[in-house]
Amino acid sequence: MHVVLVTTSYPESSSGSEAAGGFVADFAQQLARYVQVTVVAAAAGATSVRTEGLLRVHRFAVRRWPLSTLRPLHPADWWPIYATLRDGHKSLREVVVTDRPDYILALWALPSGHWARSMLREFGIPYDVWALGSDIWSLGKVPFLRSYLRVVLKGANRRFADGLQLGKDVEKLSGVSCEFLPSTRNLPKQEVRDVAMSPPYRIAFLGRWHLNKGVDILLESLGRLTPEDWGRISEVRICGGGPLETEVRRMVGELQALGHPVSVGGYLDTVEATKLIAWSDYMMLPSRVESIPVIFSDAAQMGRPLVATPVGDLPRLFDQHEFGILAVDTKIDGFANALIQALCTPPSRFQSELAAVAGKFDIAAIAARYAERLEDLRP
Repeated sequence: MHVVLVTTSYPESSSGSEAAGGFVADFAQQLARYVQVTVVAAAAGATSVRTEGLLRVHRFAVRRWPLSTLRPLHPADWWPIYATLRDGHKSLREVVVTDRPDYILALWALPSGHWARSMLREFGIPYDVWALGSDIWSLGKVPFLRSYLRVVLKGANRRFADGLQLGKDVEKLSGVSCEFLPSTRNLPKQEVRDVAMSPPYRIAFLGRWHLNKGVDILLESLGRLTPEDWGRISEVRICGGGPLETEVRRMVGELQALGHPVSVGGYLDTVEATKLIAWSDYMMLPSRVESIPVIFSDAAQMGRPLVATPVGDLPRLFDQHEFGILAVDTKIDGFANALIQALCTPPSRFQSELAAVAGKFDIAAIAARYAERLEDLRP
């Protein structure tokens, strides 16, 4: 069977800024163990075709990168949106005409699902859609896009979502079933030290510096710690990048001026991200809006508990497996209290629960599960 993965999330580099792209690349390589896989992906660079491991990857250049910055309600963005829709359709159509694949998997609902649906209408090639939170919770709020999202989702053979609540929201929007299929990535194998048995502990944050991700909540919480609390911290490392960079660096500077051991770094590639997680005793997840973030499964793979806000699917996952400390709410006081509780709790306490989580968020198992769904379609 030949499957085309069409996506707007595929890494051109290993800078660590590719968001969901790291997962898509790992998933594609794992899926290629079972079926022939071709990737059609948007790219900031030039249009190209090349072999990457077991894959053939067709990249088509877009006029604005990242595509997440395009705003459908802003007239200035209409031309780059139209150009992206046109060029993505053209690139996918060329692959379909040349290779005649059996199936298309769209990552994510828009615009990838739109391109996949056009191939169904023209060539009769069935497609699946794997929905992302931004599809449903952001684009789904735009009236005319919401209607078309429903059309794309209903037209798919199957729908998948990388979050439990997200799957329910897909079902509510589309009126048809949606299956939970988690997204995670394959971390490099390396020697991982045991977490500390007693304070002081190492604290780390890795992610986008965006209001949704709550890096400001973490920094404000650090500012509320007492000298006694700081005595339980060895070091805090804040890594990532994004629109709050000026504010993040200012707040880190203020903490440093008070003599607190806080450092700041940029985006990390997979190797460096793995080193940061391995270095830590606790990972921070202070999000305001979230489904199941990649750092959740990253931390579980490496046996690192999290201090997290109760957003998205995290409370349900916490009920199944106590993966760390869950705050009572997303406010600064709530997260600060959760952090203080963590500083009084040996991270080793959570190791068995984290191992159980890691078993459920394994990229090889996820690809194998999807491959089984494809087998169901064989005549």
